[in-house]
Amino acid sequence: MQKKQTISYKDAGVDVDKGDAFVESIRARVQSTYNDRVVSGIGGFAALYKMAGGKLLATGTDGVGTKVKIAQLLDMHDTIGIDLVAMCVNDIICTGAKPMFFLDYIATGKLELRVAEEIVKGIVEGCKQSEAALIGGETAEMPGLYQTSEYDLAGFAVGEVDEKDVLTGDKIKDGNTLIALASSGLHSNGFSLVRKLVKENEKKLLTECLTPTLIYWNAVKNIFPFINGMAHITGGSFANIPRINKKFDYVVETLPKPDEIPSVLDEMTGRSGLSGTELYTTFNMGVGLVLATSDADKITAHLTEIGQKYWKIGHTVKGQGKVKVRSGKDCFIIQ
Repeated sequence: MQKKQTISYKDAGVDVDKGDAFVESIRARVQSTYNDRVVSGIGGFAALYKMAGGKLLATGTDGVGTKVKIAQLLDMHDTIGIDLVAMCVNDIICTGAKPMFFLDYIATGKLELRVAEEIVKGIVEGCKQSEAALIGGETAEMPGLYQTSEYDLAGFAVGEVDEKDVLTGDKIKDGNTLIALASSGLHSNGFSLVRKLVKENEKKLLTECLTPTLIYWNAVKNIFPFINGMAHITGGSFANIPRINKKFDYVVETLPKPDEIPSVLDEMTGRSGLSGTELYTTFNMGVGLVLATSDADKITAHLTEIGQKYWKIGHTVKGQGKVKVRSGKDCFIIQ
């Protein structure tokens, strides 16, 4: 492991707090467009829109950030599309929705057929894992904006859920168990910092960084009745957990051990030299999804049966939407 550099995500050019402030600054204007069919919009993992027959549409859009720069550096493009689907689908399933269909947007300086075909190959694989149809997309050549070999991606996922089955977090109670599902690696967040920590000639490590984001649809689709709330551990990492229900605090006291998580995470956390709070708001620390439940035994039995790695990491208490992480003798708060 290289010497710690004590560099933060903000030092790498990403200001999470400013991003949150932007969302708050536009909230009123965005909400001014709503009609009586909008059930939930800005600020959640996914938006919900009322349809006929007691059905709601769940929608989400996302990209994969500067992880695309590593794909371009290594000339490996066949997995980045999985990330794209995962970032959108993992958000909409937090509402209890079943993925229905997906659309993609590829922007590039010059369309290279081999590269584009590899990207779409990954998107198709992600859609198959999500049981979602890839029904459309857009490819844009913009040589004045991107260099010839550069591209960026955006995705759009739509799912459906019966109104009576929506996961709103309202069923959360004191003492609900928090179950964390393992990540496959860095997933698709923190890469502006990762690219500061890893040299371009470290090909093996960069390849590990490119490991695609896990898609959790198959892990949770049969256990929604036992889930009271769900959080996708994406941008902001553990700060996403209170989005389940901000009337509770989330006590995290049993964390994955270094030998239980992908080695690339241990390497990145060691190189960064970040404090506890910074680590758990930048990297996923081996966790990709957090479930809150009062039926932990049923959920863990199912996860064991399908071979999904998990940990019971803590519990809920009435509070104000904070995450209280206890790691050894250390305790820090994320809010």
